[in-house]
Amino acid sequence: MHAVRLHAFGPAENLTYERTDDPAPGPGQVRIAVAAAGVHLLDTALRQGLTGPYPAPAVLPTIPGREVAGTVESLGEGVGADWLGKRVVVHLGMVPGGYAELAVADTTRLHEIPAGLGEAEAVAMIGTGRTTLGILQFTDLGPDDIALVPAAAGGIGTLLVQYAKNAGATVIGLAGGPAKAALVAANGADLAVDYTRPDWAGEVSAYLGDRGATVVFDSVGGATGLAAVGLLAKGGKHLVFGWSGAGPHDGEPLSFTEEELTERGITSESVLGPVMLEKAGGDIRVLEERSLAEAAAGRLRPAVQRFPLAEAARAHRALETRGTVGKVVLEP
Repeated sequence: MHAVRLHAFGPAENLTYERTDDPAPGPGQVRIAVAAAGVHLLDTALRQGLTGPYPAPAVLPTIPGREVAGTVESLGEGVGADWLGKRVVVHLGMVPGGYAELAVADTTRLHEIPAGLGEAEAVAMIGTGRTTLGILQFTDLGPDDIALVPAAAGGIGTLLVQYAKNAGATVIGLAGGPAKAALVAANGADLAVDYTRPDWAGEVSAYLGDRGATVVFDSVGGATGLAAVGLLAKGGKHLVFGWSGAGPHDGEPLSFTEEELTERGITSESVLGPVMLEKAGGDIRVLEERSLAEAAAGRLRPAVQRFPLAEAARAHRALETRGTVGKVVLEP
């Protein structure tokens, strides 16, 4: 098969498209003919040898990627024949191997792709979608809410805007540049703002008048995140799920003392990791199933940017330089 392999930690150019041995499904596993493989910002950190929520690969070369959709074409020992030929999507968890024409996965992790949902969209929902629904467990959006979404043109941001609008909330989306801001507006945001403009916070404040946002979905941190928190009303929520950086001085997580929060009359909470899983009853599959169901019903529509599998390095560069919109997907 062809796959993208990493032989040495470093820049995106270290990802090489090459031939390698086909993987064999073990007991309780299936082999999937990959139609779409997800690319996550975390992949770019692991490529550099950095450790985060997942450890950096202990052995090189490795095939990156943890989100895969395609058709089951081979069965391991003990796997029921009814899996053969099914369209499936899977988050591989701690085990990489997604950037390839073939991938193996445990049947316990598989989801059958609902009819009418494409493989690329299913890949977006198995990772980005489940995280979005996990974040939304921490707030009960309704018509009285004003949701402020930095990075609103990204994979999670796109879905947050849609969900909030479906709930009847007023939605303000921030995006980098006029083209991305236009996409956010087309996605349904009541106000779409280019955060690269120095007066963006003033524009949002003028729109709000004497009101304030009730929730900020913060994945950027730094100066942009801090300015967004400054637009919260008393009683507002600051939900943190990243600090990727949206502006030149971003890329640092925000933290506030109890005294600062009390003075502002707001709350701030990190919603990733164990707390998200606990909210889901300890079963991440609950969020995955909800995510796929929302997409199949058309209530959530993931934005997908496709790259050929052979151009994984270009996809990584684009993601690192904020040159992508929505979920990045590789297609063999």
